[in-house]
Amino acid sequence: METCRPRDSSSTASGKEVYMEEEEEEEVMYEEELCDDEEEVASAVQDIGGLNEAEKPLVGAEVCPYLRDSDGKPTADSKNGLKSDGGAAAAAGAAAAGGVGPKTTMFTWFVVLALLGVWSSVAVVYFDVVDYDSVIARAKEFRVNFSEVLQGKLMAYDRDGDGDFDMEDAKVLLDDEKLNGATVPKKGLKTEETHDVKNIDRRKEKVIEVLLPDIELPREEKVPGWNRSGGLKDPVTFEVGGRPAEEHDRAPPADTQDPDRDRPADTQDPGRVRPDDTQDPGRDRPADTQDPDRDRPADTQDPDRDRPADTQDPAVRPQPPLVEDFVPDDPREDSGHPYEDEVETIDTTGESRSDQKVKEKTKKSKPKLLNKLDKTIKVEIDAAEKLRKKGKVEEALKSFEALVQRFPQSPRARYGKAQAEDDVAEKQRSNDLLQRAINSYREASELPSATPDLIRVTLKRRAERQQFLGRNRGALLTLERLVEVFPEDLGLKNDLGVAHLLIGDNKGAKRVYEEVLAVAPGDGFAMVHYGFILKSENQIAESIPYLKGGLESGAPGTDDGRFYFHLGDALQRVGDDSAYHWYELGHQRGHFASVWQRSLYNVDGLQAQPWWTPQETGYTDLVKALERGWKAIREEVLAVLDLKTGLFMPEEENLRERGEWGQYTLWQQGRKAGDACRSVPKTCSLLERFPEATNCKRGQIKFSVMQPGTHVWPHTGPTNCRLRMHLGLVVPEEGCRIRCTNQTRAWEEGKVLIFDDSFEHEVWQEAASYRLILIVDVWHPALSAHQRQTLSPI
Repeated sequence: METCRPRDSSSTASGKEVYMEEEEEEEVMYEEELCDDEEEVASAVQDIGGLNEAEKPLVGAEVCPYLRDSDGKPTADSKNGLKSDGGAAAAAGAAAAGGVGPKTTMFTWFVVLALLGVWSSVAVVYFDVVDYDSVIARAKEFRVNFSEVLQGKLMAYDRDGDGDFDMEDAKVLLDDEKLNGATVPKKGLKTEETHDVKNIDRRKEKVIEVLLPDIELPREEKVPGWNRSGGLKDPVTFEVGGRPAEEHDRAPPADTQDPDRDRPADTQDPGRVRPDDTQDPGRDRPADTQDPDRDRPADTQDPDRDRPADTQDPAVRPQPPLVEDFVPDDPREDSGHPYEDEVETIDTTGESRSDQKVKEKTKKSKPKLLNKLDKTIKVEIDAAEKLRKKGKVEEALKSFEALVQRFPQSPRARYGKAQAEDDVAEKQRSNDLLQRAINSYREASELPSATPDLIRVTLKRRAERQQFLGRNRGALLTLERLVEVFPEDLGLKNDLGVAHLLIGDNKGAKRVYEEVLAVAPGDGFAMVHYGFILKSENQIAESIPYLKGGLESGAPGTDDGRFYFHLGDALQRVGDDSAYHWYELGHQRGHFASVWQRSLYNVDGLQAQPWWTPQETGYTDLVKALERGWKAIREEVLAVLDLKTGLFMPEEENLRERGEWGQYTLWQQGRKAGDACRSVPKTCSLLERFPEATNCKRGQIKFSVMQPGTHVWPHTGPTNCRLRMHLGLVVPEEGCRIRCTNQTRAWEEGKVLIFDDSFEHEVWQEAASYRLILIVDVWHPALSAHQRQTLSPI
């Protein structure tokens, strides 16, 4: 019987070791799987941006203890992520047993990919593999196309008609705090366009919620006509200010238009040419001008059309000789009219100014200058316009010329070309180029698809430029055409009245202002001009209510020293002491140097005093020559006076209250008056030695004879740039005197009186016989040679 023997201890031990080794291998594989899981978790954590400190999972030795070799020691990883020493052997064994190769980390792959990327970039740049110019060009083309497509979609929300969706449109849509409806009809949209409109609207709501968090958008049941699931319902409109948008957008009648619209640009600074858009966007056009294809009168009668500047209207005002090829905007010779510079036009309604401001604030939109063709090239027009506004006028002109060549029927491109030519003319000081701009303005206005607003602003600017060049008759024709196109625009009629005055047509101007006042009796601009015309017709008392009412209205274009001047003068002539109240107001408004010195064309900084001595003037040689030769001068003029040759002409400035006052002019505005010196050669020979007198472009040299019983109203000269000398030739012993400010003096035969006639002065001739003197105007001694050369004539 075989006894049961115990197992061999060695075999038993080896079995245990084999068992334990198998368990260790399983544990190692299990721990490796845990480490792999840990790496996946770490990668996921990186993707989501990390975890809070409290949420971080256990890593390293806490979750994945070091693998131990057969001796029970932990294995360490090398820098490249492979197991070292025993760990490497175990890994190799494991690979032999289970097919698992050496292990790498994510960091290793990241480094490898980064290096590959760097060297690839270097190779691309070094070997010029990519054509970056073509890539950039394609990107720009995509941006332009995408912008046009996006604007095309947003055009559905364009409320102000400027061809894009901007903040002005958003303000109208929001209506301060609530959204009452929608303005874009769904009718006519294609299926994909309807879908786009719906998506755009949703994006707009999101943007509004971000930018304006305090404004609560109305919900579906609060917005009439809004269908969130299907876009827009039947066409509905927002209510703006408590009334439907159609009524809000409707143009008010002509007599309720904005009284504060802009005036012509060159009326504000007479010393330079301005580019300009002077059109106020708040101005409405009449209903019968909505059709841009209406018939317009041909411009064949315009004397400026397609003619060079030097062959057009002969009424060009003389210019300072030192200025080369450019005409500065100086006061015109006909200083009797208060319209040397354009004055602002207005349009009053008889309403209070606060009501007008409310209306202006309620409705303020941009001028609609773009037609359908212009909107398709708006990006290119805006790019050229941006160059012009940045002062790169030559580049802007080239851009607009290219646009006109590509799109000859684009009114906005041609208008931009005219503006650029206008700017370049100012920069180069070229009248010829300015005439080109005038012609381009006309061409833009005559295109059949031009919008009414573009016609208005274009022709208005053309008239301003024509007046600047002295083409006053051409400007009159341009404004007549404007009034014909926009018959309800009172502001244009006011401008037309000024144009009539600039050519001396007081009757035409009077007729225009009577039409304006018949429609708008409170139109301040029309009132002051109508009052001026009445005063020029010697209807003194009748002119006062219009002059006073216009100034009291405070309307644009009425705050002008010329109207304070004429109102005060009219009041003085009717014996009303309130004249000095208006003179004081004019002084406070900066129009007069003082209540006494009321000249309108002045040079700042000149010494001002009513009476002067020869030594103070510095013209002692002239004074001595006149006083030494006074008898020879008297003999020549008496011979002319006795013969009654008609050389003495009646005074025509309407300065006399009564009596007779004759004048015989030798020099006018620095030039000899025809053959006047032929009758008095000795006198002229003496005067020609003194250029301070004969070259005085703002003065005269003339004989003055005044008969008994003559009274000259208190008046002032037009400028402070001259002093006036009176040489007594025939002076009665008593009864002749002259007052300047509050000082009164008398003439003496053979003696010279010197005063500044820009101060108020008055003359009485109460003697028994006539009084004869020689008047010699000289430059103010403080004026420089350059100023004397460049000042415009008066």
